[in-house]
Amino acid sequence: MIRVLIVDDEALVRSGLRMILEATGDIAVVGEARDGAAAVGEATRLNPDVMLVDVRMPGMDGLTAAAEIGRLPDPPKVIMLTTFDLDEYVHLALRAGAVGFLLKDTPPRDLASAVRTVAAGNAMLSPSVTKRLISSFTEMGPSRAEAARRRLSALTYREGQVVRALAQGLSNAEIGRRLTMSEATVKAHVSHALAKLGLANRVQAAILVHEADPLAYPCP
Repeated sequence: MIRVLIVDDEALVRSGLRMILEATGDIAVVGEARDGAAAVGEATRLNPDVMLVDVRMPGMDGLTAAAEIGRLPDPPKVIMLTTFDLDEYVHLALRAGAVGFLLKDTPPRDLASAVRTVAAGNAMLSPSVTKRLISSFTEMGPSRAEAARRRLSALTYREGQVVRALAQGLSNAEIGRRLTMSEATVKAHVSHALAKLGLANRVQAAILVHEADPLAYPCP
């Protein structure tokens, strides 16, 4: 069972998300919070697997909360939710350590699928967000791309293969099949690569790969 904590300042939104997720049978909503400060406290107390966190909330907003949650000893995976499809939110959320970003009008089936995806250790962005995010990398100057390439050069050949595969949105199992290695080995390579690069999660690694060579990863 996947344990989820819902964070939103609107009770109606929290109630709707709870109904959608608990109807799946494999997802349990273990708690709710109405602002960022409460979210950090509940994350510590309840130890959920996944958190759905609204970007805009009074007091401590979702971006600040995500950054604090990311500093916990064994942080849950954070999916940011918003009604606003704005690039600035996406970039800030990913820098804060979120591994997913979804609009609140995401269909119920896709919402549940996103929770399962991030719980399994993969990243999840809504298609419209992904397209715009990757497009932004094609506009970056050569100096930023070169800096990203230098960082990636610290990886071993195999780690580099794995990181570039995850930048294409592949799961650990899919990467294993492509590169002929076990899922456990893929997971180990991802962990080692993140540590070498000083990154918090797979999404940040994927962003670095796109910065290094945006034309190799065209928009879907």
